[in-house]
Amino acid sequence: MTARDLIELAGRQPLLLAALVIAPPMCVVLLGWIHGPGRGGVSPWKYVYAVLVYLVSVPGVGAAVLSAYTLFFTRESFLDVNLFVYLAPIVSMGVTLGVVRRSVSFDEVPGFHRLSGLMALIAVTFVIVLAIRKTFIGIFFGASLATLFVLGAGLFGLLTWGASALFRGRNEPKTRPPAFPSV
Repeated sequence: MTARDLIELAGRQPLLLAALVIAPPMCVVLLGWIHGPGRGGVSPWKYVYAVLVYLVSVPGVGAAVLSAYTLFFTRESFLDVNLFVYLAPIVSMGVTLGVVRRSVSFDEVPGFHRLSGLMALIAVTFVIVLAIRKTFIGIFFGASLATLFVLGAGLFGLLTWGASALFRGRNEPKTRPPAFPSV
């Protein structure tokens, strides 16, 4: 079974996909109602939030990579793809993370720092692969060498932060995510 076969198989189950997309945000809303305001960061609720965040983030990141790959590499039209497979998990992830953020701080959710580091590594890796693919055009129509060095330094910083967030030990202090310089 190829990845395309798996995507087509998932696309033939729209009710199941709809349920899987709607269930996590609804569970988070219900969970917030059960434990009440201000109590989401205590045990056992923070672990339930961690499970829900991972359950929605893994398919969401996978769908984001699949959508970006389809858009930038295969150049398929989004009018020809199944939106439940390509975009609904991304929307579900965004909505669920937004609702979780209202109930509990992400610092209190176990493992969220590692998950955000993994997301950053995936995003930076995708940008690097896309840049490598587009390098031929960039050589003839691209920017200066200084821009290339700035881009390389920025990617290196994001990779370093993502790797440290992903592989940080429990007793090691958290590092702050990189921020854009203020103007």
